[in-house]
Amino acid sequence: MYCSSCGVAVTQGLPYCNYCGAKLSSGDSDNKPPDTRPAGLVGGLVTMMVATFVMGLFARSLFPASALRRAIASIVPRTRFEYLKTPLTVTATDLDSGELLLLGGLERRDIELADALYASCALPLYFPPLEADGRRLGDGGLRAVLPLEPARQIAKDADLFVAVDVGPGFDERGGPSTNGDGPQPPDAPVPARLPRVVRMHGEAMRIMMAEQTERTLADWPRNAPRLVYVRAVAEREATFAVDRIQEYVEMGYQATKKALG
Repeated sequence: MYCSSCGVAVTQGLPYCNYCGAKLSSGDSDNKPPDTRPAGLVGGLVTMMVATFVMGLFARSLFPASALRRAIASIVPRTRFEYLKTPLTVTATDLDSGELLLLGGLERRDIELADALYASCALPLYFPPLEADGRRLGDGGLRAVLPLEPARQIAKDADLFVAVDVGPGFDERGGPSTNGDGPQPPDAPVPARLPRVVRMHGEAMRIMMAEQTERTLADWPRNAPRLVYVRAVAEREATFAVDRIQEYVEMGYQATKKALG
């Protein structure tokens, strides 16, 4: 079965396409339709603007799933967890039960890597959740921005834990004093142009996630193995700076290398 909106093959019986988020119906074909999607991230944003204009506050999300999936595909090859040379666990949150899921580790090794990464990044409002086995999976940061306790459960015999914090924090610079439509300090990141109500939602999420991370670090047991904490990027607008991904990767590598000595 193929989604009539994006042309991607979908699992029979799903209510929504797990690629673009469009609602599926009995009219969706078993034959793949011509691919008329705009290419690249810009195409995804065009789709987003059209959908938001038409559906307004009734849209499932601000951005289409395809925009995030294409960003993931540009960085990570299409593969499965069992083929990775280095063991990997990806966190996601069940949006109905609130349960934190460990994808690819102790749970759900059958899921494709791209699907797990999408679910882990699908922050509500911004992207539609991943529909999998009757569950709606969203950003793992809703339950564990810095998942230290799950890491201890997975690596019970480890004598060193390295935590690279890429989540929101109270130390972030370049706060959005404007919405990208006014002057900024010379060294500040350029604010993303977002509807102000969306930016306010993001600010609320930032505060809750930053406080969650502070509690997680404070709760690290004194008799636990050594914890090396790395905070390489502390910029308020980093979430939307997709053009700086490789720069952030290098910053994380260098900061971690320095922290480990």
